[in-house]
Amino acid sequence: MTNRERALNILHYKDVDRLPAVHFGYWGELLTEWVQQGKISKDFEGGIGDGSEADRALDKIIGWDFNWFCTKGANNGLYPCFESKELEVLPDGSKRVLNSVGVIERIKPGITSIPSEDDYTLKDRTAFEELYKPKMQFVKERVNYEYFSSFNETRDYDIPIGLHLGSVLGNIRDMTSVIGMSYLMYDEDEELLADIVDTYADMQYECAKAILETGARFDFAHYWEDICFKNGPLLSPEKFDELCAKHYKKRNDLCREYGIDIISLDCDGVTEKLLPTWFENGVNTMFPIEIGVWGDQFEKARNKFGKGMLGVGGMDKTALRKDKAAVDAEIERMKRLASMGGFIPCPDHRLMPGTKFELVQYYAEEIKKIRI
Repeated sequence: MTNRERALNILHYKDVDRLPAVHFGYWGELLTEWVQQGKISKDFEGGIGDGSEADRALDKIIGWDFNWFCTKGANNGLYPCFESKELEVLPDGSKRVLNSVGVIERIKPGITSIPSEDDYTLKDRTAFEELYKPKMQFVKERVNYEYFSSFNETRDYDIPIGLHLGSVLGNIRDMTSVIGMSYLMYDEDEELLADIVDTYADMQYECAKAILETGARFDFAHYWEDICFKNGPLLSPEKFDELCAKHYKKRNDLCREYGIDIISLDCDGVTEKLLPTWFENGVNTMFPIEIGVWGDQFEKARNKFGKGMLGVGGMDKTALRKDKAAVDAEIERMKRLASMGGFIPCPDHRLMPGTKFELVQYYAEEIKKIRI
């Protein structure tokens, strides 16, 4: 069987010869570590793109079958984006930088985590109407029509490839910052946040529609959201449903018109309270199902929503920093979850610094031995 057949069969509750060994990429710092340790060549140092030629080459070295996050889509962000520029250098060496979505970030030397946010541009209706709304319109330049018109003839049929649908609220959270989004929900202009969401979502729907109308065929569709953290969602489930449900339904209905029935969504953190909005409006595949400090979320979701709730992820990646016994314990847990059907094990986010190369190789090899 091809890896594409394995993945699609599992998510459709059909027979497979074995589990595929699936991953979700790496921190750039980890690849640098592995280069310094002599595990991989310097060609991989500093990071590689998901599904890229380099990513596939590293798959072969490690023993992975494929990266789930192999997706293609339009330029469905701000167009054109803001020009990034350095605003100020502070006494401690950190920099205040205006980024491509209009947020002022504080970049600290030697820190590779998410930058802190000092300020943001999208604060009121004037900023939306004058600075952002023009950048949220659909224009033909967002879609590479030539590429997608020949996509079916040129794509790799050994692995599943998804249509990237963009984001309904996650990208807007990036533009406003968490603090800004929170204020916009209670702004005197009660319709402003809804207008922002609607404008942005309508553009992304048109992007997806334009790609699908070229005849390009995909194995699944995929969203990126990241609208939760370790204690739950960044806004109330009721507000999220009010703002976003109709847009998921519209986009997912479009996908199903074109034969796409696997629709996955990437959201970190504890997602339980937002699952009803996603599931009831057409999203059916959880990813990457972070374990964090709260434990497995997939089995609980499956028990609640039934076999229609699919999953890719859920393997505690921190085991790959420990020892063989910890990895074996995760493999046994993955075997049990996979036996439920509709679930593909995958490390629950990008592999981080300190991950042991030999343990990753071992995990990939052992996963491929599992028959379900």
